[in-house]
Amino acid sequence: MIFEEVKNFYQSYSDKKCVIGYSLQGREIFAFHVGDSCGRQFISTYAIHGREWITAKLALKHIRVGVKCGGWIIPLVNPDGAEISQGSYPMWKANARGVDLNCNFDANWGSGKLNTKIRGSENCIGDFPFSESETAALRDFTIKVRPFVTLSFHTKGEEIYWQFDGRGDKRGADILAAATGCVPKIIYGSAGGYKDWCIKKLKIPSYTIECGADSLTHPIKKLKHVKKCYKVLKIFTERYGK
Repeated sequence: MIFEEVKNFYQSYSDKKCVIGYSLQGREIFAFHVGDSCGRQFISTYAIHGREWITAKLALKHIRVGVKCGGWIIPLVNPDGAEISQGSYPMWKANARGVDLNCNFDANWGSGKLNTKIRGSENCIGDFPFSESETAALRDFTIKVRPFVTLSFHTKGEEIYWQFDGRGDKRGADILAAATGCVPKIIYGSAGGYKDWCIKKLKIPSYTIECGADSLTHPIKKLKHVKKCYKVLKIFTERYGK
């Protein structure tokens, strides 16, 4: 299971690391520091949706590849959801309480086209913004680090989302596009995501990278299917920080 893989990696990791919080079912949410400890820091998140657990493997790849500047990699924001997806319900996106974590941030919360208050595998916004232990942990850690940029890795579609509520920095999207072949895109009718909150409330650039071809089927199980994103974090941090 992916949680055990990340946990084992954490236990053997010799650089700076921490647990930023716990899931509803008590699983740790691990964070790994990479690169320089001084200067501006980034945050990169993965597997906020359970069925997108392949991005946690991508995170471990990014840690091994390394970066030029400094920042934090959080491979598995939703460990309970990943456990459900790898076990009984492969298409499960939400956390163990049936809340879609990427609809639970305080950024036009509840206004998305597909949003619902009915708990299930996807699209449930929760009882209020940051009602979930996972989103609250990511919020608090982000505020503590005060990153200059955040990236969120998802599957699938090979698109890059860079704008929310009329704000965003397309320069970063262009760098990501050049590094991956993914297409920068403005989407409408979506709200309450981590990227959205970072842009709207923290007023920092934030990007969502949808890895893997749209023709693939959820859940993607082989890391090679997201190979276009293997070196994107290294390339992005080299170019965007300048």
